[in-house]
Amino acid sequence: MKEIWIFAELAGDGIRPVSLQLLAKGRELASEIGAMTAAAVIGGDEKTHSILSEHGAERICAIKGRRDYRLDTHARALAECIKRHSPHIVLFGATHIGRELAPSVASVLHLGLTADCTGLSMRGDSLIQTRPAFGGNIMADITCRTFPQMATVRPNVFSARRFDGRAEIVHVDLDPEESIFEIVEEIKAQREGRSIEDSRIVISGGRGLKSREDFEMLEELASLVCGAVGCSRPIVERGWMPKSAQVGQSGKTISPDLYIAVGVSGSVQHQAGIKSAKKIVAINNDPSAPILDIADYALVGDLYELVPALIEELKRER
Repeated sequence: MKEIWIFAELAGDGIRPVSLQLLAKGRELASEIGAMTAAAVIGGDEKTHSILSEHGAERICAIKGRRDYRLDTHARALAECIKRHSPHIVLFGATHIGRELAPSVASVLHLGLTADCTGLSMRGDSLIQTRPAFGGNIMADITCRTFPQMATVRPNVFSARRFDGRAEIVHVDLDPEESIFEIVEEIKAQREGRSIEDSRIVISGGRGLKSREDFEMLEELASLVCGAVGCSRPIVERGWMPKSAQVGQSGKTISPDLYIAVGVSGSVQHQAGIKSAKKIVAINNDPSAPILDIADYALVGDLYELVPALIEELKRER
């Protein structure tokens, strides 16, 4: 039986959410071609295996190795496991680790790889891998001529699900070599404010804002609702906000409970980054702005009147 593999990336005591999201998508793709969904994990334990099983893994390839990530040992172990079991598709989360590990494995096995996908579908036995191209101006559908077909996929493009059933666990002992790397010190990156990827509420500003200083208004609003401030691509190009705050095809794909778009026109590229948001509120003075077509609630008017009024109302509620 064909197998669709998801590399289960470990983080701290748990599993990266994108790995669980990909397991759900893997089950969907597998049902179309009569395949089985498997998780490949290096250095996992019983708790790890249980979580993977609950989230859709029908088989778990438990590869012997150290839990903490090392590029050389992880790439060798995963490449050898793929050679032994010949899966049909292998998917990685487009995380810092996934973006480093996937091309290393592909290089060892002389395989093709599509990076940073925002969509996956099947056409017969071929995996159609959709990703932004030409600076996010078009969406390209890509297929690989080599097997297994490999891709990295952005976090929050798909949703995790829980499934019934228990996964079969296959222990793989590859006698891994020692890593040539030694971690001398780990320094946690410092972030200013909340991450838009992890926040339940995100407030984004677009070209409707007239200056960088106007983002202070959005930051005040975000502080009242424990949210994060994001932006559209033109704002990053102007240098008003960092790339890490950009929402859209060429920025971050997010899935907050509430997304408030302030002065954002809502191009197709921007909409691709918020398609998983549960509720969308748009504040815009243009009644024909594309963002209004997908918004659950629309406030048509001057943002310089509406946002301060919303801030005052929230303060009164408090």
